[in-house]
Amino acid sequence: MQKRRTFIKKSGLALGGLSVLPHLAFKSNFQKQKLGVCLVGLGNYSENLLAPALQLTEHCELRGIVTGSPEKIPMWQRKHGISDGNVYNYDNMEGIANNADIDVIYIVLPTGLHSEYAIKAADTGKHVWCEKPMAKTAEECQAIINACTKNRVKLAIGYRMQHEPNTRKIIEWSKTKPFGAIEKVRADVGWNISNPPKTWRMDAELGGGLIYDVGVYCINALRYTTGMEPLTVTAHHENTRPEVYKEVEETTLFNLDFPNGIRTSGKTTAAENINMLRTECQNGWYELSPFQAYRGVKGKASDGTFLNTYIENQQARQMDDDALAIMENRPLMVSGVEGMKDIVIVEAINESARKGETIKIA
Repeated sequence: MQKRRTFIKKSGLALGGLSVLPHLAFKSNFQKQKLGVCLVGLGNYSENLLAPALQLTEHCELRGIVTGSPEKIPMWQRKHGISDGNVYNYDNMEGIANNADIDVIYIVLPTGLHSEYAIKAADTGKHVWCEKPMAKTAEECQAIINACTKNRVKLAIGYRMQHEPNTRKIIEWSKTKPFGAIEKVRADVGWNISNPPKTWRMDAELGGGLIYDVGVYCINALRYTTGMEPLTVTAHHENTRPEVYKEVEETTLFNLDFPNGIRTSGKTTAAENINMLRTECQNGWYELSPFQAYRGVKGKASDGTFLNTYIENQQARQMDDDALAIMENRPLMVSGVEGMKDIVIVEAINESARKGETIKIA
């Protein structure tokens, strides 16, 4: 808990109030055909990916921010036309409940803070989008789901890949099986990181570690590629640089056993550049490589089919899909239940690695 308090203090989350800047001459951009989104946390993902994506969306737009860093506010207001009344800090974000400009609160904080602030967001009565991974534990995931259910708001988890068209084809093939029965699936993600920055991703208490950060891409991919839920997991961690990776693992390897004898493997690592999802079937194969890159996804199949449908921005597609589902009052593509299933598996992977035995997945 001391590390968490230190992080909160350093990041400004414990600020008691926010100095209101001189009123800027921005009119509300409210349009009934678009939902107003408020980003909670203005780190790299918000600044360089979500905010630009929101400039491309058709059904939602950026209207508010929550930050513990007052020095960031002027730039965000100038760049995105955010009025003083739509700027909040972590102690007064409950005020969003009374703000008609904002319809959705998007949690973009370190994983270890997702549960606390997603629950706060739900308590405002606004819909909640939570970046993946959903939370550190299945218990925290369930608490988020319970809060959204209690407040009658919708909850989506930010799995951009399930909105991406080539990935959608893989999901479709899990049902139609054009190459026959699925026999084996492999999902690997990693980068050769020689000098990792000392961010929250290296802090176990704040939800750091590759098995959370990118491991959920592999886990989710194995699940949507097979169209099934795993029965057991066997896993182990490897660390060739213990002086660097002191709290989180450098590499995690795991095998998930699915029904019908389908064998799968996953790997996350900071020691190798890999990014591949490959499916072996009774009558052929197909793969995506890379399968979760920001710059685009592409792949091919054994019959010569190319999986190379291009979209301009994955995050924009994700947010538009989720906004439209809210506006049309239908289920969101990636629910809280879906997000929690991956965290149940993450916990089982860590338990298997710790005990050195196969773990049955609840």
